[in-house]
Amino acid sequence: MDINAIQTILPHRYPLQMVDRVVEYDVDQQRIVAIKCVSANDPYLQGHFPEFMCMPGVLQLEAMAQAGGVLMSSIFGMNGKIAYFLSIDKAKFRRVVRPGDVMRIEVTFQKARLRVSRMKGVITVDGELASEAEMMFTYREE
Repeated sequence: MDINAIQTILPHRYPLQMVDRVVEYDVDQQRIVAIKCVSANDPYLQGHFPEFMCMPGVLQLEAMAQAGGVLMSSIFGMNGKIAYFLSIDKAKFRRVVRPGDVMRIEVTFQKARLRVSRMKGVITVDGELASEAEMMFTYREE
């Protein structure tokens, strides 16, 4: 899924669109893998430790959430609906993500009840764990 297809699902736009491409989508296992290429030109990096630019942890969580929103839309056919964060649990940051890194964002659907979905997200860079979290979402029509 390229950027144009992603933008038909997610309302986010530059500079807060954190999913550049979906590279895997497994319907049977209900998981998605997306990528975000981190660039020194990203405006949020300019003021986040300018001498040692790194991707803020909160934006790594946002990247997981956006990939989860694409997954949720695909699973439930949510055309015209937007996924919203409800909670983040067990967030851990293991590796600094720097300009030039490509974040591999893997989100797996765990369960749903009523209008609430639980998912697990993991970000790796070059095969090394960068961050992980469990997230809950809901959705509503806009």
